[in-house]
This record gives sequence, C-alpha cells and structure tokens, in this order.
Amino acid sequence: MFRADHPSRITVRRLSPEGGPSGLLGDSVVMADNLATVLEPALGRVIGVLPMSAVDTALRHTLNL
Repeated sequence: MFRADHPSRITVRRLSPEGGPSGLLGDSVVMADNLATVLEPALGRVIGVLPMSAVDTALRHTLNL
C-alpha cells in the first residue's frame, strides 16, 4: 500500500464494492505506470475484474493522453 496515492495508481480495498468481486486476497494497488506485455498463454488464471473507468484514468495520466 506504500505505493498508493499517485495519479497513475488505483487503490483497491478488498472490502470495497470494487474489491469484493475482484477476487483479491488483500488491499492492493494497480500500478498503471508499470506496464508490461505478457503473452496470453503465460497467464495462469483470471482472478477477477476491476472497473475500467479508474484504470482508464490512470493510464491516461501515465501516457499523457
């Protein structure tokens, strides 16, 4: 959680309306300023889903859009 509080990052609390259905095991931070390309076969499984509006906002900040 020490990486939170930045416009390119989204804090997701496990017990929040967004965090509950996400499947996360604890409070987390989505770091949209730490992007990587991963081949789909390398993904193990889907944990859950997050609302894309917050992710879009963070990505726009990261990419200066």
